[in-house]
Amino acid sequence: MIITYFGKQFFKIQQGETVLAFNPVSKSSKSGINVHFGADIALVTTNHPDYNGVDQLSHGERVPFHVTGPGDYEIKEIFVKGIMSGALLGGKKYINTIYTVTVDNINIAFLGVLADTEISKEAHEAISSPDIVFIPIGGKDMMDAKSAAKLASSLEPKMVIPMDYDDSSLKAFLKETGEEKAEVVEKLTLKLKDLEGKEGEVVVLKAT
Repeated sequence: MIITYFGKQFFKIQQGETVLAFNPVSKSSKSGINVHFGADIALVTTNHPDYNGVDQLSHGERVPFHVTGPGDYEIKEIFVKGIMSGALLGGKKYINTIYTVTVDNINIAFLGVLADTEISKEAHEAISSPDIVFIPIGGKDMMDAKSAAKLASSLEPKMVIPMDYDDSSLKAFLKETGEEKAEVVEKLTLKLKDLEGKEGEVVVLKAT
């Protein structure tokens, strides 16, 4: 699988011909991120312009299957589970869906715009020791670096990918996790065997 990061929480994960996108940034977002490509599956955790731009993921005949909330889904032999949690953006409450997805036998937990530092028992059970966890660390409306580091550790992933960060929150998160020398990459290519023996290794993806 190949993981590419575009900023905020916008990720593209490609496995063979299949393309997944998480939290695409919409045209009405004020983030300045404008990325457009064809995807097969679009996963949206929160109905907010920074994260719900599924219109950016149609290209030619490729129109994505939208997953926009809690439930169990199977698309193109990829299993997705969505668990409800809460988000708080600009003082307004939103539903945030935590997703667990299995791609190429790699178990991914994507926490979305999570405001709560404590997640539900159901979410904990669904996530249970993921291979990779994508976690917001930017503070303000989301978890700060310290809370994110604590939650990441409690989930016992093999790899942690921070998102929705700026330079200062990233620096604080790497310090909290003891990963100041974390690898910084523009693209991450992974197979299941690459994760063997890892415990909470942090990999930083640069927004392209």
